[in-house]
Amino acid sequence: MNHDTTLPGGAKKKEVVSTHSVFGAPCWVSLTSRDLKATEEFYGAVLGWRWRNAKLGDHFRIALAGGVPVAGIAAVAAMWQMAVTWTPYFAVPNADEAAARVRERGGTAAVGPLSFPPGRAALLADRDGAIFGIWEGELISNWEAWRRAAPTFIRLHTRNAFDAALFYGEILDWATDRPGCCEVEYEGGEVVLRSRGDVVARIDSGAVEAAPDPSVRPHWQIHFAVADVADCARAAEKHGGSVLREEEEEAVLRDPDGAQFTVTSRREH
Repeated sequence: MNHDTTLPGGAKKKEVVSTHSVFGAPCWVSLTSRDLKATEEFYGAVLGWRWRNAKLGDHFRIALAGGVPVAGIAAVAAMWQMAVTWTPYFAVPNADEAAARVRERGGTAAVGPLSFPPGRAALLADRDGAIFGIWEGELISNWEAWRRAAPTFIRLHTRNAFDAALFYGEILDWATDRPGCCEVEYEGGEVVLRSRGDVVARIDSGAVEAAPDPSVRPHWQIHFAVADVADCARAAEKHGGSVLREEEEEAVLRDPDGAQFTVTSRREH
């Protein structure tokens, strides 16, 4: 599992925003890796990221885009016998309560909650097996800048979007009467999640639980905004990755370890 402090591993003491005031929304994304140096080189070439150390030690890094922390990398896949994958983390006021809700509703609490100062994290799976994380505690400094600079949004490909929205809504207090909660709307057959007016996640139907192709099984897909989709696709191929699908404004890429992610034209958002 991706327990990088890489989570909000860049949190600072000033201008602290916590999951008690921002809850239910995606608050971080992180990647498990087998080879930290190779991962840094690939994403540096494809997305132009720079790197800084994280608080958890030599196996962890924080990716920077324009000086803003955008993602965490944890080179623990081989050490912890974990799959290489991108994972979104959602802000929760209480990680123990959220993990208990997951279990009560037929999901799985795979790891945690565990302490990762300045907070606590857990790795979970929903009823259809899609992996996601939760984070309780401080968020990265200037969290609003992170949200606009890093992933444009995350998308859940699942069997039934409406059923999934009910599951996550009960776990993460979406569309409740709590001040600051995320808003849920149904648009064009998919579920759209908004936090403070910004689209932060989408849920659509169509994934098949038993499909042999992992990209067709229920999963969360991370979308990054880029200036040139075609350039990213060519860079991915040049540096050992592959292009699974490419259109003018969007491409689905796979890194050399097998982790999938999407690059989306910045003009679209």
